[in-house]
Amino acid sequence: MRVLLNSCTHRGAAVCQEPSGNARVFQCFYHGWSFTPEGELNGIPGKAAYSEAFDRHALRLREPPGGTSVYREFIFVNFNPANDVSLTDYLWDARDWIDLVADQSAGNMEVTNGTHSYTVRANYKLLVENSIDLYHLPISHKRYLDWLMDANALDRMETGLQRAWNDSSRFSPRDLGNGHSTPGRGRTTWGRPMAHWIPYFGKEREPRFREMYRQAVERLGAERAYQVCVCGGNVQIFPNLLINDLMSTNIRTYYPVEPGLVDISSWCLGPEEEEPEERALRLDNFISFLGPGGFATPDDIEAVEACQRGFDTVREVEYSDMSRGMKSTSPTERDELQIRAFWRQWARLMNAAEPVSIHAAPGP
Repeated sequence: MRVLLNSCTHRGAAVCQEPSGNARVFQCFYHGWSFTPEGELNGIPGKAAYSEAFDRHALRLREPPGGTSVYREFIFVNFNPANDVSLTDYLWDARDWIDLVADQSAGNMEVTNGTHSYTVRANYKLLVENSIDLYHLPISHKRYLDWLMDANALDRMETGLQRAWNDSSRFSPRDLGNGHSTPGRGRTTWGRPMAHWIPYFGKEREPRFREMYRQAVERLGAERAYQVCVCGGNVQIFPNLLINDLMSTNIRTYYPVEPGLVDISSWCLGPEEEEPEERALRLDNFISFLGPGGFATPDDIEAVEACQRGFDTVREVEYSDMSRGMKSTSPTERDELQIRAFWRQWARLMNAAEPVSIHAAPGP
């Protein structure tokens, strides 16, 4: 696996102008320097003007200084050469939550065609908070919950296995170490096209879903299949990756453009062996809730932009209170432990005179 920085080694212009695809050569539009897919400089207009001291190899496209690593087909780039910790150690307990998503497929999960790309006029950290905050769900997204009720989309069946899973501490929000966190994972009350049928999907599809679930039990065992297929949640990977596995399975990244502006990209994930009918349901769930024009995303954008505007009064009003559930020995998914975990790691990094070492245990 190779990742190249999209910056021409001549004057710094972005070499690749397309968001995706394949190419035999990458040519900079500015002065025409071209590079191989491996990053080697292989074409220079007017090369006779350069002396014998000109070193093509020294001017190859750069790679991330800390290298590139892969976990369960997720590619991570390290820009800190001083941090030589392995990806496994960096992810720490977040690996378990990535595994729950990756295990949906008997092979690999794949990114479906299409990208949701949009810009929000807010600090990126507000998007982090919003993405792992379930406290706002019944208030900000009431219209979605009302729609689920009207569409008979909620599945209220309960089994003995579900009750056992509900009693597990894994439902609680958790600090997963190194700034990663989750509001928890539990049985979803709306369905996903991963062997979790609900009436909204149509009675005619129920046998297909039952068969998918049987296959998952055969592959994973009864308890693991229940966690993977029926339960859902999301996990925030510090600093700017969200893996959402609730009503849809998707990944979201947020890159700050400036302190009050952030670019967001979101992609739907699905098992590579998924049938077209299930893939269509998956995409429908993804677009209906998480699309830029869906039930949730416009609400969330308005909320975080309102917060950003409100910060103009920061000299007069103190922000922000994140103490919900702080005294509880059994915090719920609507408490704010997971948000505090992110901010504590951010504060460690901002306040550290020396690089912060990767720690195994969650912060206090």
